[in-house]
Amino acid sequence: MKVILKYGSEGLPIEFPESSGFAGILEPRESKPLSDPRESVARSLQEPICSPPLAELARGKKSACIVVSDITRPVPIQLLLLPILEILQEEGIPRSEIIILIATGMHRSATEEEIVNLVGIETAKSFRIVNHVAQQRDDMVEVGKVADNIPVLVNRHYVNAELKILTGFIEPHMWAGYSGGRKSILPGISAIETLKHMHGPEMVAHPKCKYGELSGNPFNEAGLEVMVMAGADFIANVTLNTRKEVTGIFSGHPVKAHSQGCEFLSRHCLCELAAPLDFIVTTNSGAPLDCNLYQTVKGIAGAAPVV
Repeated sequence: MKVILKYGSEGLPIEFPESSGFAGILEPRESKPLSDPRESVARSLQEPICSPPLAELARGKKSACIVVSDITRPVPIQLLLLPILEILQEEGIPRSEIIILIATGMHRSATEEEIVNLVGIETAKSFRIVNHVAQQRDDMVEVGKVADNIPVLVNRHYVNAELKILTGFIEPHMWAGYSGGRKSILPGISAIETLKHMHGPEMVAHPKCKYGELSGNPFNEAGLEVMVMAGADFIANVTLNTRKEVTGIFSGHPVKAHSQGCEFLSRHCLCELAAPLDFIVTTNSGAPLDCNLYQTVKGIAGAAPVV
């Protein structure tokens, strides 16, 4: 048998004999890409899920912060960002009062070249782009406390903005159940003190902190709690297939739109086996997750439950 595993940007071809105990190749049930993603994004901003249109939310606001993912996520940022920026300016928010905040979590800051690749050269020239730095305490505002009196510290550019918008994409996540939505804030733009709690051994060892699980998941619940504290007006999240093509746009209410996206994705990305396997062959998940060792672990964690 021949198969191309996710590895780098080109993939890793392997060939192997099919033995009597071979269980098969486990892969997602691919959903069809949207025929016109740009039109779908525009419509989702005008007719969002359980929310007024973005234009209505922006009307009368004097400042805005748009949170975008960093280079470790294959989010089609420009597809989402450009129509959002257009709406905000049409509704009277000046460019000088719009901040695009890169949700780095605990990752390194994006370079100038990477920023251009993320948002496009014209946007990079025309708007203020800020890297979130979790260790920069002066850039944080305490919005509350979670768990055992752990301070919730969130980037001040976001907290101080009148209009708060989260962008990103939804995929299964090894601790949060699914990425997207509230994860743009925690861990995306939170301080190191808060992140140490969220990524600590007690949290990530919880049996409900796993792929595809939202109900009773303390990581997800803490993220929702922090989102209420910090505020969130609107999200624009996408789902992707394995070819990184957009399969769905979920814009609107920060919780309800995200929940619909997770439900849609669950029909394509979860697989149940009748019995556990003796061993599996997997990889570092390929680009962009192979950019560092920490992200690479997701290739193991995603497949480990079947062993």
